Amino acid sequence: IRVNNIIKKKPRIKMNDKKIKSIGFIGLGVMGSSMSKNLLKNKSWKVIVKDLHYEKEKELESYGASIALDLEDIFNKSDVIITCLPGGDFVKDLYFGKSNLISAVKSNQYIIDMSTSQPDLMVELEKKINGQGSFFADAPIARTRQAAVDGTLAIMVGSDLQTYKIILPILEYMGKDIMHCGKVGSGQLTKIMNNMILFETVVALSEAATITEKYGMKVEALFENITKCSGDSFALRNHGLKSIAKENYPSPAFSTEYALKDLSYALELGKKHNVSLPGAEAAEILLKKSIENGDKDLYFPVIKRNLS
Repeated sequence: IRVNNIIKKKPRIKMNDKKIKSIGFIGLGVMGSSMSKNLLKNKSWKVIVKDLHYEKEKELESYGASIALDLEDIFNKSDVIITCLPGGDFVKDLYFGKSNLISAVKSNQYIIDMSTSQPDLMVELEKKINGQGSFFADAPIARTRQAAVDGTLAIMVGSDLQTYKIILPILEYMGKDIMHCGKVGSGQLTKIMNNMILFETVVALSEAATITEKYGMKVEALFENITKCSGDSFALRNHGLKSIAKENYPSPAFSTEYALKDLSYALELGKKHNVSLPGAEAAEILLKKSIENGDKDLYFPVIKRNLS
């Protein structure tokens, strides 16, 4: 994957070529709610929100957002529409299902999908949206709930370069490390491969922790030692020390169910391109076992306690 550039957080710049007056935000979940609140810090933008849960809409209204009458109302009133949904199936249903919101896209709008979705779906969306005289980017997010609150998410963008420049000042309110990964679909590919690597690493950490416990050594001591060795990683310092070593698997968080969904996209890509993924398949088995054992809503490193 070729990452063309990484933009660190800096003083925000004015919009290029287009004055953005209104941003529609669909999906006020664990991440989307905080992301919307950060957009409201720019008082020159009107932020219009919509979610399945009215109480989440009312919370955003108390911060200064407007609540859309319905999903079509967002497209009628917004220069930019952002979707932040649980996965690709939800995105597909929104645009091509019963709601058929692809027909609601207006000329010269910017549509940004910040869900984690299949790259091929992003390419299909771009084709349809471009055909209606508008512009599309996939921009999935990474990092924690706290990063969403702080506006320090990592955002991986797939789009043409001009679209990237237009939407960058919006993304800067939500993220710290913003990467233009290439054409539409490459943002999602980057996110999916990142998560695949993370899940496989957490499997290794879980295996190491289980052996360490049986040996009679403290897992936290092992992981602290490894931070000074070649096995050190972001996953070790966060998922290992903060979750596995402490047996801390909170909810809500990035759940086992969500992890399995993201991993399924990687496995689909492996199948499509005829690439064997034994590491991903091992992670899939553990995630499925965790869900079967009642841990689907818990933070996904809970797979550790589902090792046989």
